[in-house]
Amino acid sequence: MSAREAILERLRQRLDGDIAVPTSDFIVMTARGWNREERLARFEAMITAVRGEVVKTSRADWTQALVQILADKGVGTLALGRLHDVASEARETLTAHDIALVDADRDIESWSREQFEDVDAGLTSTLGGIAETGSLFLWPTPDEPRRLSLVPPLHIAVLDADHVHDTFFDVLRDQRWAERMPTNALLISGPSKTADIEQTLVYGVHGPRQLVVLLRQD
Repeated sequence: MSAREAILERLRQRLDGDIAVPTSDFIVMTARGWNREERLARFEAMITAVRGEVVKTSRADWTQALVQILADKGVGTLALGRLHDVASEARETLTAHDIALVDADRDIESWSREQFEDVDAGLTSTLGGIAETGSLFLWPTPDEPRRLSLVPPLHIAVLDADHVHDTFFDVLRDQRWAERMPTNALLISGPSKTADIEQTLVYGVHGPRQLVVLLRQD
């Protein structure tokens, strides 16, 4: 009997008998029961474990925290949208600082080279976070296109503490994604990384080398 025939024979024998169906406990996906402090602590622990940075700030002072981050990171050119409150508030503050602001709501072909070669960082809003995995979730729009968080070497994401959920299932249920699925949803868990080359973990190969989360709390 060949190796192929032996494998097929074992499969036939298995299918002829009773196959035990593993039990499934749905609680592994939802109903964590974390309180607000536990949820935020879990989110921060998970995202910082993969070199994400969390900067805690208030809703009133978050733009000043942004200014400090840009100074610490040596950012001279920041790409951002126009319509979202995050972009509007950032623009209002940054006009008084020596930061070149690049409009992201343009046809990609008109500024593709600029985005890849000249932009130091991209600023985006977020819809929320997931504590279980330390992830952000975004719905890109023409005002905040997907490349804004995927191309610049530094991605700065603004997250409201009240929008952090326990699990991804909670996000799907609470925000009713089944009724209004986005055309493009992004889940971001730390900076870009890969271990394709010799199984060595490298950051920034095909995306941002750094991720900073501005966590706004009232």
